[in-house]
Amino acid sequence: MLNQQAHLDLAFQALADPTRRAMVERLTRGPSTVSELAKPFAMSLPAIMQHLAVLEGSGLVTTKKLGRARTCQVDPMALRRVEQWIEAQRSEWERRFDRLGAYLDELKREGGENG
Repeated sequence: MLNQQAHLDLAFQALADPTRRAMVERLTRGPSTVSELAKPFAMSLPAIMQHLAVLEGSGLVTTKKLGRARTCQVDPMALRRVEQWIEAQRSEWERRFDRLGAYLDELKREGGENG
């Protein structure tokens, strides 16, 4: 459980940066070389590599050296863990709002009967 929480913490830290979110979004469409991934960003290649290192450290992205090019791809299981956590939070809040709605409806009915 703690290990899973640590992975989730690293994933959210990585996704907190808009450049890294854009990189992950691009990689969800398929693998890309580092140079292809860097094209839309107005930053140096070393800065891109730092962002990739954070994404790799979080487990969201893996890279492989193929010849002279380094290819990056999203780890779908890492994204799935983030998605599952968000879904669990959404479900819990929906249950809470449903209970609140039922309670407010009950108060309305009781107020109508007494008023």
